[in-house]
Amino acid sequence: MERAIVHMDLDTFFVSCERLVNSKFDGIPLIIGGGDRGVVASCSYEARHFGVRSAMPIRMALRLCPDAKVVRGDHEMYSRLSHTVTDIIREKVPLMEKASIDEFYLDLSGMDKFFGCYKWTDEIASAVTKETGLPISFALSTNKTVSKIGTGEAKPGKMEIKLQEVQPFLNPLSIKKIPMVGDKTFQLLSRVGIRTIQTLSEMPVLVLQQMIGQNGSELWKKANGIDENPVIPYSERKSISTERTFTSDTMDIPELKRLISGMAEQLAYQLRKEKWLTSTVAVKIRYANFDTETKQSRVAYTSADHTLARVALDLFNKAYTRRMRLRLVGLRFTGLVHGSHQMNLFEDTEEQMSLYQAMDDLKNRFGSDAVGRASGFDFGK
Repeated sequence: MERAIVHMDLDTFFVSCERLVNSKFDGIPLIIGGGDRGVVASCSYEARHFGVRSAMPIRMALRLCPDAKVVRGDHEMYSRLSHTVTDIIREKVPLMEKASIDEFYLDLSGMDKFFGCYKWTDEIASAVTKETGLPISFALSTNKTVSKIGTGEAKPGKMEIKLQEVQPFLNPLSIKKIPMVGDKTFQLLSRVGIRTIQTLSEMPVLVLQQMIGQNGSELWKKANGIDENPVIPYSERKSISTERTFTSDTMDIPELKRLISGMAEQLAYQLRKEKWLTSTVAVKIRYANFDTETKQSRVAYTSADHTLARVALDLFNKAYTRRMRLRLVGLRFTGLVHGSHQMNLFEDTEEQMSLYQAMDDLKNRFGSDAVGRASGFDFGK
């Protein structure tokens, strides 16, 4: 059976959300992000016309587009609307994967016999826009890679790439269109004249493996329109957690807060390493008499430990209401979606992003305990 895989992408999602509540932003260059030292979280097509891109320093973006309006953004609204869109899509399809706050994969394989897959997808997109006011683009093809590339080419709009059209569609495109090709890989392949997907698809697999390692075979497959990766069913039950049971019950509040900060840092590092974002933080405490209290809070999708630690400590303060010793504390992040550091762009400066990258590099190389924030570090180790 030929697969029918859809990639859906909310167009300039943060910008579209802001325009829902403020029509003055319609049709103008709009940048969503932090202050002067921050970075661009998202920007309108009008701003992109001047070369503005996501993750670009705000100062550089304003040099390119001085007339742009900069809005700090309401990430709680963005998270809420993302959940609304998720619920709309999930009710209408047999299998859905939420790839990030504004991206979705749908597996409609076998549904052609009941209802045309393209027509069905078009009606889902129309339902999203009708119920939320948010524009959404999509592409339908035979696998996740081709449909994602297709959405990028169609935006803002829609596209179907049938099996016999896959290679003619891919061939003239830049290799940068392939999701797994980053700047380093692009520069490496460009230096030897590989700039289009067609050229890449015609390279011997062994040569690519020698050039870029074990990913060479996977890259060759994608260039040839081959991708067997399944659509992973979305579930908000996915979580990561940790807890500590004390050998002796304690009510040392500074030590408990240090422990919670350290837990938040370690779990946030795990999120970033595995490319997850969380939308819910939960803190659990157990008193010496075994009474248990749990407090949780919905947050904007994030993987930043300075944000998550702040929320966790606030929840601990709300949960710990008795003058009684504790025997256990725990921290859990739930409501996970795949993504990397996108929501944190609202609060981060260039220096903050560089700090995270440097700390994660050290942890990846020397272990998760190699470096940490003083607030959560156990100096007794």
